[in-house]
Amino acid sequence: IWGGEFLLADYQSYNRMGHIEYLPLPGGDAATHKPYRIALAYLYHLLGEIRELPFLASVPGGEPPVIQQMVRQGINTPLTSSCGRLFDAISALLGICLEASYEGQAAIELEMVAAQPNEEAYPFLVDSTSGEHLVRLRPLLEAIVQDAQSGRDPRDISAAFHCTVAEMILQMCQLIRDEKRIGTVALSGGCFQNRLLLQITVEALKSQGFQVLVHRQVPCNDGGISLGQAVVGSLLMGEE
Repeated sequence: IWGGEFLLADYQSYNRMGHIEYLPLPGGDAATHKPYRIALAYLYHLLGEIRELPFLASVPGGEPPVIQQMVRQGINTPLTSSCGRLFDAISALLGICLEASYEGQAAIELEMVAAQPNEEAYPFLVDSTSGEHLVRLRPLLEAIVQDAQSGRDPRDISAAFHCTVAEMILQMCQLIRDEKRIGTVALSGGCFQNRLLLQITVEALKSQGFQVLVHRQVPCNDGGISLGQAVVGSLLMGEE
């Protein structure tokens, strides 16, 4: 399942230059209703174990071993590079939103609790050995787990996490600019409904000389897709 990608594109074609690494989504999209399942899967996949964290007290006792087995054996567990699912996982891991009753709830609540960002960012890796740029998340998750275990205020962790995602975007865009000599960045997708993330990302990109395009007249999430399809479709058919 795609998401969290960096596309080099015009109206005729695109090239996927990189993305967030693929991570397991136990039960597929149904996991978005129970973000704690995503958190469990990411912990097990990236760290090799489900660490003792306060949010586990609110998770049904039988679920962690089931999620581990699903991830280990690939049972009904597609892989995804979605940035939204990363927000879901961190929200649940911090005990902010373990179950969601509407779309995007976990990410929205994670944004709402964030303290004022101070440009602090967690570590992560950009791996280019495969020919495309992959954002590796183990260092990020390890650092957040350590902070959560030490009792750090979730508001501060959330702020640092938002800064980290913005830094991921900046570093990836800088790599692509160096390779392709293109300095215009369009920020699109549901995660940019997050005003905090959008603000930090735009400021970071502009500070490094990028021209930044953002949504103004159509939604940045699924509501804008049909317009883009119409534009691409008409140009592919040779219409003005």
